[in-house]
Amino acid sequence: MITIIDLTKELNRVHKYLFLCVALLLLCINVTGQNQKLNTDSIYAIPEIIVSNPYQTRELRSATPTQLFTKEQLQNMQALQLSDAVKHFAGVTVKDYGGIGGLKTVSIRSLGAEHTAIGYDGIAITNSQTGQIDIGRFSLENVDRISLSNGQSESIFQSARFFASAGLLNIQTLAPEFRAEEKFRATALVKAGSWGLVNPALWLDYKLSSKWSLGINGEWMSANGRYPYTLYYGDETDWSSEEKRNNTDVKSGRIEAGLYGNLSDTEQVRIKGYYYQSSRGLPNATTYYYDFASQHLWDKNAFVQAKYKKEFSPEWVFEASGKWNWNFQRYLDPDYKNMEQKQDTRYHQHEYYLSAIALYRVLPNLSFSATTDGSIQTLDINTPNFAKPARYTWLTAVAGKYVNNWITLSASGLFTFVNEHTKYGKSGANYRRLTPFFSASFKPVSSEDFRIRFFYKEIFRLPTFNDLYYGQIGNTDLNPEKVKQYNLGLTYSKAIGGFIPYVSVTADAYYNKVNDKIIATPTKNLFIWSMVNLGKVEIKGIDVTGMIQLKACNELKINLSGNYTYQRALDVTDKNGKTYKHQIAYTPRVSASGQASAETPWVNVSYSLLYSGKRYCLGQNITENRLAGYTDHSVSAYRDFSFKGFDTTISVEVMNLLNKNYEIVKNFPMPGRSFRGTIKFSF
Repeated sequence: MITIIDLTKELNRVHKYLFLCVALLLLCINVTGQNQKLNTDSIYAIPEIIVSNPYQTRELRSATPTQLFTKEQLQNMQALQLSDAVKHFAGVTVKDYGGIGGLKTVSIRSLGAEHTAIGYDGIAITNSQTGQIDIGRFSLENVDRISLSNGQSESIFQSARFFASAGLLNIQTLAPEFRAEEKFRATALVKAGSWGLVNPALWLDYKLSSKWSLGINGEWMSANGRYPYTLYYGDETDWSSEEKRNNTDVKSGRIEAGLYGNLSDTEQVRIKGYYYQSSRGLPNATTYYYDFASQHLWDKNAFVQAKYKKEFSPEWVFEASGKWNWNFQRYLDPDYKNMEQKQDTRYHQHEYYLSAIALYRVLPNLSFSATTDGSIQTLDINTPNFAKPARYTWLTAVAGKYVNNWITLSASGLFTFVNEHTKYGKSGANYRRLTPFFSASFKPVSSEDFRIRFFYKEIFRLPTFNDLYYGQIGNTDLNPEKVKQYNLGLTYSKAIGGFIPYVSVTADAYYNKVNDKIIATPTKNLFIWSMVNLGKVEIKGIDVTGMIQLKACNELKINLSGNYTYQRALDVTDKNGKTYKHQIAYTPRVSASGQASAETPWVNVSYSLLYSGKRYCLGQNITENRLAGYTDHSVSAYRDFSFKGFDTTISVEVMNLLNKNYEIVKNFPMPGRSFRGTIKFSF
């Protein structure tokens, strides 16, 4: 039975949240702090001012935990794909099936990949079939910065889709930049490395006029992925043999074109077209005496998105965006045991999306926003009598924010309206729901940049099309997964000067509670499973991050940063069950990462570390299910210089320095030591 939501009770409950939050906002308004009006009869000559701040302090002022990597920081990481960099965020679990072509999904604070929104230039990337985005498809060569926000972003000027997630990973791509009098700029690079890696890329930027510019970029990547690994016939003290991974080849290509219009200081247009395709073998789990694999996966994705932003006055700002998205996936198993002697499944997804946002600044310190999104998502599979679902979603959010020197308050309410239809068979339920959010940040000492922050959020995620309709597994009676998030944290930063120009540290304790978790359970036998709302998970943890910059002299700068996570993510579904209060699968209790870089006039060097404690591949925490912890060390060096008029960068990297075939997912060993070199030209 589907529980019918009492909308009146939900409205009353959220109205109380919003009333309390607005009351707090109004109490904090400094009525006497009105800005003096300028004398408009006079002409003021304003001298040129250059503002330079090398330190990222916005994430420290945020009331919600926010982490950021700039393109300079990404350059110091030994990262080929986005997933390689995301592993260095605190509180993040990246499930990696090994190799360049392996599937990679991201989960924030053990809530699951379906609860993590992925933004690309401010517009969400979606997958209605699985709810998970493979972040392994994103290269870092086209990325200007990536940020990770727990709960939701600090900004209230964002689409309703970003309010509707438990966390946000936002990718901001590079925009054209021109020097004085420049009309054209080009950059080319080639990467090559172990396991047959070849990765060329090209950027072409044109300045069409004083207001318009065009950027085109693309890349190709190919690798055979046949890395060696040690296969143990038992534990690490038993017999072993040296093997090579099979069916691990990958070929992928991406091309993007962006049109950038700065019509005035208050009006902007952004239009982007994107196409990606990949072909990759799917290696099997490493099992005794058998390493054959023949499954193959083809992916294609194309979208066109546009965004228009207009600041009508200092008080009013408006933004509209739209997107058309198409996904195709083909899975082939030529050895499948059925009448056709193969499984050849093809998936087609379409999405149409529109969004509008309005921001009103009541006072310089107080602003409100309203945003509404509408989308249509469809899925078709080439299997007989597939349901062919269509989901119509309308999201509306209202938010307010107050900021002064010592306090930041933010609150929002999100209304979700979902209708679902199918061409064949029963469809999933329709939903109407209101969910609140509140955050606060306080600066108790005026002379120190020390802050206390807190947020609370209720959110849910709808069952995916696979959960509802996939073969004998789908269950159209599923309820959404419901999540409550609590966070209490401290942040501190200080520009000291001299030998230690800057230091920062954050510490956040959090508690997440998941109800109606969607899990798969066997029904008639082990070969027929069903999706049901049985799961309950309680997640308690601590995230700590730190960064320090050292300046030994003008020619030597050293940057040190790192994070630490302790997490207890326990299954509390059934007190009599075998997994009651056991750590959920693939979630380490302890994980950490660190980076160190040194900038010198001759060469820049960097070192990175990833550490994960023991985990369990299944929900029952017994010895047979335990995965050992691992440590991954990597180093790199690069040099920028001018060569025959070209801005040139040469870099060399060594990944997994200690050559360990550790496993993130059981029986899918990661590559051992590998090497990569890059040469880059700009003109």
